Amino acid sequence: MLEPRRDAFFSLARSIAGQQISVKAAASVWARFEAEVQAVTPQAVVRKDADTLRACGLSNAKARYILSLAQHFVDGSLRLSSWPEMDDEAVIDDLTQVKGVGRWTAEMFLIFHLLRPDVLPLGDVGLQRAIGDHYLAGERPTNSQMLEVAAPWRPWRSIATWYLWRSLDAVPVNY
Repeated sequence: MLEPRRDAFFSLARSIAGQQISVKAAASVWARFEAEVQAVTPQAVVRKDADTLRACGLSNAKARYILSLAQHFVDGSLRLSSWPEMDDEAVIDDLTQVKGVGRWTAEMFLIFHLLRPDVLPLGDVGLQRAIGDHYLAGERPTNSQMLEVAAPWRPWRSIATWYLWRSLDAVPVNY
């Protein structure tokens, strides 16, 4: 079920920690990270250094990205109070100013935190695989093919994406 995932910082930090690693590995790293920082807040994270975060299993880059994200929250450079009223692309633009937060991470945030109903994360490998499996005889789709297949799903492409992910793996990922 799609429901908000904690607070914005927690959701984004968890998403960064889980980038490009398995769900199981991400859960292990995240558990060590949570134990280290105790409270997953920007204020708690900025008190740590990159070496401490790397000792939790984060790569050097991910440790720096999460520290940068925390600093952006602490200094107020993100427009988080405006995100609920902003359109999807404006939120993506705001979030991607943080090093380590790319379009995929911003789209996951739109889906899982802001609960936006019509996000189609074209760069998501799982969605690509599911569309290929279910609509294109197992061939990897191009972005234009994905957009064409997903056109009838508007304005509920986030929900369709979620179901396609579940078709590949029944265990949902929490961001």
